[in-house]
Amino acid sequence: MKILVVWASRHGSTRDIANAIYEELRSEGIDVDIVNAADAKDISEYGGVVLGSSVHMTQWEESMRIFMKEHQAELFEKHLWTFSAGLSSVPTGLVKDPARVGATQIGVQPRMNKQFSGCLDPSKLSLRERTIARLGGAAEGDFRDWDDIRGWARAVAKDVKSLR
Repeated sequence: MKILVVWASRHGSTRDIANAIYEELRSEGIDVDIVNAADAKDISEYGGVVLGSSVHMTQWEESMRIFMKEHQAELFEKHLWTFSAGLSSVPTGLVKDPARVGATQIGVQPRMNKQFSGCLDPSKLSLRERTIARLGGAAEGDFRDWDDIRGWARAVAKDVKSLR
């Protein structure tokens, strides 16, 4: 079964996570492609899709929300795995309800869902974003756990192989 990893990232952190997942799936022998949600068009050749987006203000990126809406019917017919990346799982961040973001908003239940800690680099933020982050008490730094990310990708690969 061919898998597509679709990602949406505002400042690149989630793109990097998606690339790590893609590489791990490839190393596990999965036939996989990767694409930015803004560039994703035809997903008909894929039996499964991994959707991943950064989370800002409890919302997935707009390009991912548009992708999900445009492909909603197709996503219902495919195996689906989802991940989010943000600062809500960082100890100083606010805990968010993962059911409020992602594919569940269009009624699709993923086979697996994972929330990863993200990265906050103030030099990549606009003044408005820096102000919101500061007021929200967001911690600065790179909190991505690459072992956890690769481990989740291996679990997805195992799940894909079980579907063959």
